[in-house]
Amino acid sequence: MIDRDATEAELRALITAGDLNVATDRALRAWGPEIYGWLSGVLADPTEAADGFAVFAEQLWQSLRRYDGRCSTRTWCYMLARHAASRVREARRRGAVVPLSQAPEVAAAVRTITEVHQQTAVKDALRALRAGLPEDDQMLLVLRVDRDLGWREVAQILGDEDASPAELDRHAAALRKRFERVKAELRKKMPR
Repeated sequence: MIDRDATEAELRALITAGDLNVATDRALRAWGPEIYGWLSGVLADPTEAADGFAVFAEQLWQSLRRYDGRCSTRTWCYMLARHAASRVREARRRGAVVPLSQAPEVAAAVRTITEVHQQTAVKDALRALRAGLPEDDQMLLVLRVDRDLGWREVAQILGDEDASPAELDRHAAALRKRFERVKAELRKKMPR
């Protein structure tokens, strides 16, 4: 189990020190398995999930120079992963191949790790139900339930990255209401 606070402190120290290659490697080791799992759920196709993870890893490496600390590095990673998923979906719609740059070596190893809680039959049944939901609702459920992110973090990931604190609070409140509606919808569909 990852100590999120210690990992966050370590990553911020590495970024502040300008040691961005080590920070990228450490972020991929810390958050990579759950990001890859999230991408696998969101993109469904294993090849697209792998492509999305490669795009995410590249974006992470490139973006740490502009990371300003307004959110946790974990939240930052999910924002980048959401953008990577969008790029892969758009490439699929256009019929284009997503160009993949060389990611740090650890990215390939992280992609093969599946967390135990993601392997259960219950999760499989929920994933099947989630597949019928709109993509935004699927993302909301995974971020809140599977990844245990706070509402403000979810609002940052799914919203405008440059939103003010007040806008984030309003978006978080709207997401909470939407989450309740989605949960109610899933409860109706769950086999008893």
